[in-house]
Amino acid sequence: MHLRYLYVGSSDTERDLAAWLCVPGAILRWRFQHFGADVAAVDLGSAPAVLIADHRPSGTILPIYAVDDLNLAVAALEEHGWTVHEHSLGTPEGLAAVMSDPSGTRIALLEVERPGAMEAAYASEDNTHAVRPPPP
Repeated sequence: MHLRYLYVGSSDTERDLAAWLCVPGAILRWRFQHFGADVAAVDLGSAPAVLIADHRPSGTILPIYAVDDLNLAVAALEEHGWTVHEHSLGTPEGLAAVMSDPSGTRIALLEVERPGAMEAAYASEDNTHAVRPPPP
């Protein structure tokens, strides 16, 4: 299990993306507007990447951990008092689950079945949902 993403809630993805891109060494990995959501990934040079998302509550951060086997990881945490809030959520990279510890702190677990799916979709010139910076 390793920390793959910090899922950061935003009230204005454009503004917050610009702020995150001011962090030294930060680069835009991808950005999409689809299904009524605006989500961008920022690479800070080492894991985790930051996902800025306007469909998450502003000011919140959900850590997303990559796991080898989602069902096994969920079951192991449940045995130790964790609660499942959502299971088998579809993401471009694979299925995910949202859980909380006994105090209510939430995390997500992600079984990465399609690594690089978002980067490949962003690289495709045919993808009409990709939001790319204007050429220099």
